Amino acid sequence: MYDNETSGSRHVSGPSIIGSLPFTGRWLVGSTPAKRIPSHGTDMFGVGYAIDFIAVDEQNRTSSSTSWRTLLGSESPEIFYAFGKPLVSPVSGKVVSVHNGEPDHEARRSILTLIPYMLGQADRIRKGPEAVAGNYVIIAPDNADLYIAIVHLQLDSIVVEEGQDISEGQYFANCGNSGNSTQPHIHIQAMDSTDFSNTQGVPLYFREFSQWKKGESEPKTRVKAFPDADTVVSPK
Repeated sequence: MYDNETSGSRHVSGPSIIGSLPFTGRWLVGSTPAKRIPSHGTDMFGVGYAIDFIAVDEQNRTSSSTSWRTLLGSESPEIFYAFGKPLVSPVSGKVVSVHNGEPDHEARRSILTLIPYMLGQADRIRKGPEAVAGNYVIIAPDNADLYIAIVHLQLDSIVVEEGQDISEGQYFANCGNSGNSTQPHIHIQAMDSTDFSNTQGVPLYFREFSQWKKGESEPKTRVKAFPDADTVVSPK
């Protein structure tokens, strides 16, 4: 079954980018402009239309492992399916900015660890975009004066350089847990500048993808759309 671009999807007037999902396999959709705009509750750092994705298995679990640390402490990022997953470019264009050097920190699912982590948000913002985005790659799509940033990448996994041409579907890095991230995932956003501190977010629609809602055994095909929150998606 197909959902076209006007069915069950929010479209916004003005500049936008159309690309493909930057991964293979099944990923759970977190914050998305299909649910609200700004998707992350703020326009700061150009995140107004940003989307979060977390890799899952066939049972839609983000990790196969739980322990006392899941409830009471922090956990190694390596136990999550997303950590180390290869990522591919959503568009063809040019790599215009690369940042590496931020550590992949411990993951947090416990409310006992999430609360103090969230209380440190203001301090991370004061430290600047790198403390929030972690390791990242910014791509300028062909024939568009706009940019796509993919952030929270795994330390030392980036294989592209600034100024390098990149093709849609080309591998460029792995998913990590760097920056402002409570468990391994990727955050992708389109924006009108490469300066996180002075940019506006713009819509990034995905050309065609499969989407499963809770309780659905068969996916629907979405075309030129934002993925819906709390659904699982994969490339067509």
